[in-house]
Amino acid sequence: MARFTSFDGTELAYREAGEGAPLLVLAGGPGRASEYLETLGGLDAARRLIILDNRGTGESDEPEDPFTYRRDMLVRDVEMLRRHLGLARVDVLGHSAGAGIAMGYAADFPDRVGKLVLLTPALRSVGLSPEQSDWDTFLASRSDQPWFESATTALERNAAGDDSVENRVAASPLLYARWDERAQAHANAELGQWKFHVALGYNAEGAFVPGVLRRAMADFDHPVLVYACTVDPISPVRRCAELAELFPHATLYVHEGVGHYPWVEEPDQVAKQIATFLDS
Repeated sequence: MARFTSFDGTELAYREAGEGAPLLVLAGGPGRASEYLETLGGLDAARRLIILDNRGTGESDEPEDPFTYRRDMLVRDVEMLRRHLGLARVDVLGHSAGAGIAMGYAADFPDRVGKLVLLTPALRSVGLSPEQSDWDTFLASRSDQPWFESATTALERNAAGDDSVENRVAASPLLYARWDERAQAHANAELGQWKFHVALGYNAEGAFVPGVLRRAMADFDHPVLVYACTVDPISPVRRCAELAELFPHATLYVHEGVGHYPWVEEPDQVAKQIATFLDS
């Protein structure tokens, strides 16, 4: 992996895949190494993917100051990477919690962003997190699955304070539409990819000021793709529709029958849809 020095002297790593126009890709988790993104279903056939390991994850170094794990601080790493690459403007894709970083970057550096892709976005940064009714509806729709009891028990343990990666993985069947061998392998990889203290730092006090970010998104005058999936409790379609409405030029795409990691389940469709948007 290639490396660069960020604003505070922390050495960060990124990997590249494919050729063509660059697409800067931001991982979620929060606190998960970017390896889980793979090539987003083969999107590297259409784009040069530049995939950042957020500070403290994957091959990137730990910062001296844990304050810099905060979501709004990670925006600075994105800008330093853009400068390192010598790009005047770059298309940006953020997945899940990475979408929160991507929106922060679009707010702080709007002139440096071409097009913005928010792939199954986490929504806390704009005050649109799923409500209890969303969770109730989703869980009811999955209650006939053989793994349902063990997965929801893991959710209960999390609510009681179990923040272990093992417990996260135990709940992960809820994030896939099909809990097959491919999904299980992808989920189990998180055991070696996720760090609790990085996730804790991402969500630290002050990281989220939804009103400020919502106002910035209303002024973001570039094309945006909000990519929602119908079997995704993190990014409910109705909430993603509300997110799209915050932007002057946003398109909402709804991918039927897949979960929070759609490239794991239907890779060709994900790559095609994103490439079509970026090339339009």
